[in-house]
Amino acid sequence: MSARHPEETGIAVIGLGRFGSRLAESLSRLGYEVLAIDHDPNRVQHWSADLDRVVQADTTEEVVLRQLGLADFGRVVVAIGASLEASVLTVLALAELGIEQIWARATSEKHAKILHSVGAHHVVFPEQETGERVAHLIVSRMLDFIEFDDDFAIAKIKVPAPLVGRALRDIAPRDRYGVMVVGEKQAGEPFRYVGPDTVLTADSVLIVEGGISQVQRFSALT
Repeated sequence: MSARHPEETGIAVIGLGRFGSRLAESLSRLGYEVLAIDHDPNRVQHWSADLDRVVQADTTEEVVLRQLGLADFGRVVVAIGASLEASVLTVLALAELGIEQIWARATSEKHAKILHSVGAHHVVFPEQETGERVAHLIVSRMLDFIEFDDDFAIAKIKVPAPLVGRALRDIAPRDRYGVMVVGEKQAGEPFRYVGPDTVLTADSVLIVEGGISQVQRFSALT
């Protein structure tokens, strides 16, 4: 298993159905400690040997979430799919705890709107997203990415703060970071291809290509 990230508070995944379990496994492979929660004792028993910590609980109550220590988690994923009510109430309880990033699974556009309205910051549709892809988005600063074979990806990222005001010629992203900046989109402007003389601005979004780990490190520059 990958080395853990001690600086992270960990990530909680609520709901161990097909999507939630695959997401939890992907996060664990990436080196993050995962607290997995489900109300079904059979699922809890099934996954207890594969994940860091698996507990059985009703997550629709804020007091239960506090008892589990979720108030200390910066990122929580609600992967409940069988019960719309449980999904919404869990997101609401997490919002009341003040969780910084609440990711939630939606089964329809209407469900997504409700989740947003009660406090979800990011909503995903399992029919369109794989657990591994969502895992990468959760733990990185990438806005979006497409993964290809041989660990190659094209990603959309915000301009890292240390690179604002600098020309690509001076940054030399391929030599220093192992990535290539392909294009840029400024607020209110169309996408454009970039060249060595392109100066990066704070409100821009970049299109970057390279290995997943290299792209993640580039997006996380501080």
